[in-house]
Amino acid sequence: MKFVDEAFIDIAAGDGGNGCVSFRHEKYKEFGGPNGGDGGRGGHVFAVADPNLNTLVDFRYSRRHEAKRGEHGMGSDMFGEAGADITLKMPVGTIITDAETGEVLYELLNPGEVITIAKGGDGGFGNMRFKSAINRAPRQKTPGWPGEKKNLKLELKVLADVGLLGMPNAGKSTFITAVSNARPKIADYPFTTLHPNLGVVRVGPEQSFVVADIPGLIEGASEGAGLGHQFLRHLQRTRLLLHIVDLAPFDDAVDPVAQAKAIVNELKKYDQQLYNKPRWLVLNKLDMVPTEEREARVKDFVKRFKWKGPVFEISALTREGCEPLIHAIFRHVQSEQRVENEPVEIDPRFAGDAPA
Repeated sequence: MKFVDEAFIDIAAGDGGNGCVSFRHEKYKEFGGPNGGDGGRGGHVFAVADPNLNTLVDFRYSRRHEAKRGEHGMGSDMFGEAGADITLKMPVGTIITDAETGEVLYELLNPGEVITIAKGGDGGFGNMRFKSAINRAPRQKTPGWPGEKKNLKLELKVLADVGLLGMPNAGKSTFITAVSNARPKIADYPFTTLHPNLGVVRVGPEQSFVVADIPGLIEGASEGAGLGHQFLRHLQRTRLLLHIVDLAPFDDAVDPVAQAKAIVNELKKYDQQLYNKPRWLVLNKLDMVPTEEREARVKDFVKRFKWKGPVFEISALTREGCEPLIHAIFRHVQSEQRVENEPVEIDPRFAGDAPA
């Protein structure tokens, strides 16, 4: 299935049904009085976060979504039926934005979460509503209220614990294949990966985390070079970034340090918050480096790159060094989750005012 991470849709909730003007017409009931019912409300438009979806492709080909209007009121005290609601299934991680103002309206972050994105209009009042002691034969009624109509932009930011960052052919797809259940296309030419891939890494019983692999970046991506940097938004919700570097490029003229610095610069240009996320350096393709040269090459890279953070040496192809990296990632993700779930301490002076 084609991966689509952005779509524009028009939604319209149903209009409310009109109220009815009617009077009782029965034999021997000369002054039967009003019996016009209210109109039914229009249908709502809901959105639900479906964990089984991972793309917005359905909305690329189906842009207009309308709920049914409510039925009009009728005589004999009969109210109109409410219009049928519609529910739009969206992937977890979808951001719903007003396409005209750019305002973020909703975010679907939890599987099964349901939100109302457009409310149906209320039904109008029938003439039985206007009956009173001084107005026994009202002929008033009100029309139904219009339902909400919106132009929306849907944007999908994949929910992952760890994001892979690096140049094309750095070995990101090979790494995610080696450690997870993801099976992206792997080839020996640049830009093999054209859309993000998600993989679940099993560390042990009930111990796992999610990795996101995005298309590779190159210098000048912020100006549109290569595939651009639009896919970096999929890393904004991650807890950790792995900067994967090809330590043994085929072309001897290519300097891995210069490439790594270019990636960091593109990250900084795109989003300062993303740049400030925890980032680990992963030196890949060590199987291509002679054993006696590995230590010196790694030290030279770290020194010239001026890197002070964690460094891991791996070969994604042979899985050498992958196991210690996986366990270190899981410990980091687990510690981040514990921090996020810690209860907020309340000043005892204001404890009585805190919500239950």
